[in-house]
Amino acid sequence: MNCKMRALKMITFVLAGIAVLSWIVMALWNWLMPALFSGVHALDYTHALGLLVLSKILFSGFRGHGHGGWHGPGRRQRWERWQKMTPEEREQFQQGMFSRRGQPKE
Repeated sequence: MNCKMRALKMITFVLAGIAVLSWIVMALWNWLMPALFSGVHALDYTHALGLLVLSKILFSGFRGHGHGGWHGPGRRQRWERWQKMTPEEREQFQQGMFSRRGQPKE
């Protein structure tokens, strides 16, 4: 399969996924929100799509997936570095990670 055909299929699947997800948001909103809160109106499809985009922006920003963390690029190098650490270095690394998050290590 050539590259253009693969890209076209990928774009088609992404657009279909967005369409289905928007419909699911619309259906759930129209089913739940008016029943739970008085004065909340039903959404049409375009408003559901807008709500989906807004939630994407607010809750995950514009970062792509797979960048950074243990699962992003450079995963092998991070794993090899972890394997070469002594138990004391690993403990110090973990303490540093937990202190950045504000969570005490038990």
